[in-house]
Amino acid sequence: MVAKTLFGFEELLAKELTQLGAVNVSEGVRNVQFDGDKGFMYKANMALRTAIKILMPIDSFKIKDEQDLYDKVYAMNWEPYLKPTGTLAIDATVHSAQFTHSQYIALKTKDAIVDKFRNTTGTRPNIDLRFPDLKLNVHIDGQMCTISLDTSGESLHKRGYKIATNIAPINEVLAAGLVMLSGWDGQSDFMDPMCGSGTILIEAAMIACNIPPNLMRNEFAFERWQNWDVELFETIEASLLKKTRDFHHKITGYDKSPSAVQKAIENVKNAHLEEFITVKHEDFFKTQKGGDSKLHMVFNPPYGERLDIDLEQFYADLGTTLKHGYPNTDAWFITSNLEALKHVGLRPSRKIKVMNAKLEARLVKYEMYEGSRKAKKQ
Repeated sequence: MVAKTLFGFEELLAKELTQLGAVNVSEGVRNVQFDGDKGFMYKANMALRTAIKILMPIDSFKIKDEQDLYDKVYAMNWEPYLKPTGTLAIDATVHSAQFTHSQYIALKTKDAIVDKFRNTTGTRPNIDLRFPDLKLNVHIDGQMCTISLDTSGESLHKRGYKIATNIAPINEVLAAGLVMLSGWDGQSDFMDPMCGSGTILIEAAMIACNIPPNLMRNEFAFERWQNWDVELFETIEASLLKKTRDFHHKITGYDKSPSAVQKAIENVKNAHLEEFITVKHEDFFKTQKGGDSKLHMVFNPPYGERLDIDLEQFYADLGTTLKHGYPNTDAWFITSNLEALKHVGLRPSRKIKVMNAKLEARLVKYEMYEGSRKAKKQ
């Protein structure tokens, strides 16, 4: 199988897969390959935090042109996967000098499957882009074509807990990956001082409590397959739930927008995590840390891409607030504005390259000590 992910998360995903029990795990670019049985495929879809999709390749072959693709797809045996009266959706990804139009590739694949059923059974499957019985992925790299079953359906970042979002919501897989890259282990208090609709808070709580991220999804694509085994699925779901753990610290979110705070509270409640997460209407720049205990902070400040702010002043205020208000804190945040970072006025101890949608970004870490850094070293 192949688990797809975001750029920079391949190592995280490989580690997740190994811990879940996958074998022959190997990292690619934006994907990780692995072996596992049907039960593991169910488990991977439910439990992986940094996967966007799980594909199961069923055939691969070399193709010369579009007609060759049609002939080879036509020659495959489709009956184990789809009834003649079933429904179908196909998406294609193409990295090739020769084949350039992914929609045309998807269309040729659909024609071959539909024609095969019509010619052998007299009945043909229909196309249903929203809730198909079978979702296929066609991947062409050069002249190599791989046909895979899409086991997930909708992208796995759609966890099912978000009922409300704000102007620039962070993708759930990106949020989970950032929290994991920051080394968060649930052993201290956690804070997102600019929490928006609460995604980072919710992902952090699920990591701390070892709650599978995709328990609340409406459905996975494999639930419409002919070999769907509901008993096996429920057994695996129960075994994952047995592995959840207690969490004895606080997770806090601030936002200066009252509507964002309201949305975050709704999403936290919908994720059944209000026992662990508190969201408050606060302007971070006017706050100070309460107590002496260690604080772990992860946030996604405005970039100026979709929100109109004075970035230089904003990042200067960020540095000042961290320096004077938040001793004994590891502060991590993501930004695609590398110029604005210079105005923080502090030296980051880590910089990790990640992608936020199409934007190249950095996840940066600032370590705030009690007293001065020099004293700390002595």
